[in-house]
Amino acid sequence: MTFDIILSGVGGQGVLSLSAIIAWSAMREGLHVKQSEVHGMSQRGGAVLANLRLADHEVASDLIPQGRASLVLSMEPLESLRYLRFLSPSGAVITSLNPVVNIPDYPDLDELVGHIRRLPRVILLDSERLARKAGSARASNMVIAGAASCLLPLKVETMEHFISTRFAAKGDPVVRQNLDAFHAGREAAAA
Repeated sequence: MTFDIILSGVGGQGVLSLSAIIAWSAMREGLHVKQSEVHGMSQRGGAVLANLRLADHEVASDLIPQGRASLVLSMEPLESLRYLRFLSPSGAVITSLNPVVNIPDYPDLDELVGHIRRLPRVILLDSERLARKAGSARASNMVIAGAASCLLPLKVETMEHFISTRFAAKGDPVVRQNLDAFHAGREAAAA
């Protein structure tokens, strides 16, 4: 079994935290994990990309070949389209509908969402709204994690454990908000 994931977004959206939670969960469940991150511009609102490879056997490279990703997870709709060349024909896209308009010629949102909706397997989420409802707009990445948990070869309990671990230093209310956002994403993806 191999499950390759492209994670994308814009600096400050929690792409690397999302990637870490999935990676830690996979390792806890005995899977081999390789990860690569590009986040040099993340502090300036630039693109953030992570390649995350999960397998039940040794993985040689941390980079996902084009056409092989099982899943593209994106915190931002334009960023989801940027990496479609990596998606396998049977792969799925999970993306937030909330744009980060950080370039002057950002495409029309309705047209952008129209392109995404035409993909064969897609889950579109208003992750900011769901995160706010869970208690914090900053938990938008955990909404995406929750939606992804419906497709990942991981146990929900393992992901919950590492969400709690990741945010424990910020206190119980923050842990609870992130877990609630995770469950909101799961429910939205299943609907």
